[in-house]
Amino acid sequence: MLQQAFNGLVGGAFYALLALGLAVIFGMLGVVNFAHGAFYMLGAFGSFVLLDSFGVNFWLALLIVPVVLGIAGVLLERLFVHRLAPLDPLYNFLFTFGLALILQDLVKRGYGVQSQPYPRPSALDGSIDLGLFTYPTYQVFVLAVSVLVCGAVWVVLTRTRVGMIVRAATERPELSRALGIDVARWVTPVFGFGIALAGFAGVLAAPMRAVNPLMGSDLIITVFAVVVIGGLGSVFGSVAAGFAVGLVSALGNYYVPSLSQTLVFILMAAVLLWRPAGLFGREEAL
Repeated sequence: MLQQAFNGLVGGAFYALLALGLAVIFGMLGVVNFAHGAFYMLGAFGSFVLLDSFGVNFWLALLIVPVVLGIAGVLLERLFVHRLAPLDPLYNFLFTFGLALILQDLVKRGYGVQSQPYPRPSALDGSIDLGLFTYPTYQVFVLAVSVLVCGAVWVVLTRTRVGMIVRAATERPELSRALGIDVARWVTPVFGFGIALAGFAGVLAAPMRAVNPLMGSDLIITVFAVVVIGGLGSVFGSVAAGFAVGLVSALGNYYVPSLSQTLVFILMAAVLLWRPAGLFGREEAL
């Protein structure tokens, strides 16, 4: 059971990183970014292309790919999302949905639908003895890095002036505007930051998951459920729900495999019946 729980925490690490990016984007822009999974896929493919074509190793890819995708996110927001923001939110949803399909098809055109191999970094090969069981070193690294990144983001959001402004604009945008905070000033960098987090998660996923054009679409629906469970626009709720959903999925897959594909959505329905705004959300944010 402990090993399955650890599997769940590792899976939850990806949910937490992706949900964190989705939460800040939705909270500040009110945009359901359906292309988030596609940028996660591009993060994995970016690390693969850097290694295969240029010999750039995992450690450099972990720095380069999120920065490049973050810049792409900034340009995307300024050129398209920003222009659609005054219209019905459905327009941005349809735009990001179409963008996800375009990005997937472009990658399919270049690399096909077969999974591409990406080796684990040699420094993280092997296993670690955790006492009651041994566990792959790379998975422990993924969990540790995810906790550190989420923790660092939380410290920035709660302990710095800029972070508190961004957090207020993310979780209570209307109130922030009423208090004189220029929310629009922070929209573009926050959107780019959310996309960079998706790319970072994709690079982490490359050595342990199948690098293929559909890897993002297979994950994004569950990530949306995570954000809804945690509370739309809630930064802490998204991270906490990410790890919780990872645990529920892993333990459910072990004990009730027949419900493994639907357990997360059963949990989401139960949470919404109890708290329609999510575990940590506010009614005003919906």
